[in-house]
Amino acid sequence: MPRMPEGIFEAGHLESQHSMTAATKKIVICLAGLTACGKSTAARRLAKKYNLKYVSGGTALMELALRTGYRANSRGWWETSEGMRFLEQRLHDPKFDKQIDAQLLEWAERGNIVLDSWTMPWLVKRGFKIWLEVPLPERAKRLAQRDSISTVEAKRIIEEKDSKTKKIYQSLYGFKLGEDYQPFDLILDSENLTSDEVFDTLCLVIDRLVLRRGR
Repeated sequence: MPRMPEGIFEAGHLESQHSMTAATKKIVICLAGLTACGKSTAARRLAKKYNLKYVSGGTALMELALRTGYRANSRGWWETSEGMRFLEQRLHDPKFDKQIDAQLLEWAERGNIVLDSWTMPWLVKRGFKIWLEVPLPERAKRLAQRDSISTVEAKRIIEEKDSKTKKIYQSLYGFKLGEDYQPFDLILDSENLTSDEVFDTLCLVIDRLVLRRGR
């Protein structure tokens, strides 16, 4: 059995018949979306509701950065200057992303999981794949509120982070993050939705299209 990577959240007891059904069918759900789209919040809530493991590629990469010597121990670390330096290092050395993606693929094979990851929708062959679409101005607004910075600064940070991240994955795997939607079963425009509305919408779709079909 592969060792559970750091950053995994084990959901609690079964909360509903939906949870039992999801676990029985070995469900795999992949969530992706650009910086500050709300994918991590949605992914955690889905994992809890359906009694699935939650695995965050970003969290796993942060913990790898911590072991490498970075001070990656705070919320919003990716948007700091140090987080950007690690992003630049990943751009020139693919070993970090390859190591984490290999771990995520192992867990995807076991099923009963929600993957919060930019790469898994392309790399995992099975599962239900969701893209949360939020325009840059709204994402900048959300990041500014979260980190108590100006929207101008938030926009600059997001553009730099997204640009470098896209280069990493295009170089490693050949796909264009935020432009290539081919792997996705659902693309949800969540610009004007609250986090609760996003969650409720995803649950409705998962109940009807995933649990009934056993994706």
